[in-house]
Amino acid sequence: MNGASGRMGYRQHLVRSILAIRDAGGFELPDGTKVTVRPLLVGRNEAKLAEIAAEHGIEDYTTDLDAALADPKWEIYGDFLVTKARASALRKAIAAGKTIYTEKPTAETLEESIELAKLAKAAGVKAGVVHDKLYLPGLQKLKRLIESGFFGRILSVRGEFGYWVFEGDWQPAQRPSWNYRVEDGGGIIVDMFPHWNYVLENLFGSVKSVYAQAATHIPERWDEQGEKYTATAEDAAYGVFELEGGAIAQINSSWTTRVNRDELVEFHVDGTHGSAVVGLFGAKIQERNATPKPVWNPDLEDTLDYDATWQNVPTNEVFLNGFRQQWQEFLTSYVTGTDYAYDLLAGARGMQLAEAGLESNTSGAKVALAELTLG
Repeated sequence: MNGASGRMGYRQHLVRSILAIRDAGGFELPDGTKVTVRPLLVGRNEAKLAEIAAEHGIEDYTTDLDAALADPKWEIYGDFLVTKARASALRKAIAAGKTIYTEKPTAETLEESIELAKLAKAAGVKAGVVHDKLYLPGLQKLKRLIESGFFGRILSVRGEFGYWVFEGDWQPAQRPSWNYRVEDGGGIIVDMFPHWNYVLENLFGSVKSVYAQAATHIPERWDEQGEKYTATAEDAAYGVFELEGGAIAQINSSWTTRVNRDELVEFHVDGTHGSAVVGLFGAKIQERNATPKPVWNPDLEDTLDYDATWQNVPTNEVFLNGFRQQWQEFLTSYVTGTDYAYDLLAGARGMQLAEAGLESNTSGAKVALAELTLG
């Protein structure tokens, strides 16, 4: 687990996924047998690794990535590094013949992302890319609605994501400063468009084109040491995505917005037979035969309580932490030798959308996305 001392690597991948699986004694495969895991922490700061290992009863940690990759005892390489450091580490893992499970973006450029996918294919290396937002309880409820035919023909998707990230002067920022420096791999398009790509293609249809407008609304911020720096990366992006099948998606991503919605991310889906609004956990619906009939009249106050006309979708099952659920699915695929859909090519498609979004922002034009293959 390379980068398990970082924010996401520690909280979601180590504590809430791998250690949760270990502490539960493993999980069952479809045939009833059990699989469990043993983590090896890899990082640059030995003292920090030792502290985490002691706190969580982990026997193994090292600052020597090459030695870890050379040891056949460790079957899977997990990468949770900052984006700039990921591609070089993944190359090493592929060369060592390790199975790979990695955060995204898989690289800083589409060219490099495809190169990694080709290297893994040539080496016969199995790989998985984190698609965590598909496993949010709200989006799993949305998937059920889609599969049931609830929407009829889906017309549009409107997404709102983000919150106010403090500048760091009078209150510490809740995101790392590198996120706001393009030279360090920062920027909300590279961060979030890969997420939107897999959400859209797996729920609604693959992205055929994108128009994006980005902005750096806050030009100066303060880093972890309290030093002022220039924000060279965009902190907000406003995207319009044309989807296969004809639906249109609009998604706003912003670290400079104050939240006035039920959750930090919400998707409003409209269809001919019904609509839904879903977030991280919640989901509410309005069917065609329960849709009110508003009439525009600016001269009279509208007394209709629109919120009250929606129905909550019940939680009919217990959802695991999304990161853990995907880990278990990937480990199942690894042990049983079955295909895994969210591979390095899927990761490359996310980077393709990010680059197309950046190109659209620069050119001011809609950018079409070609189908990606490994040849």
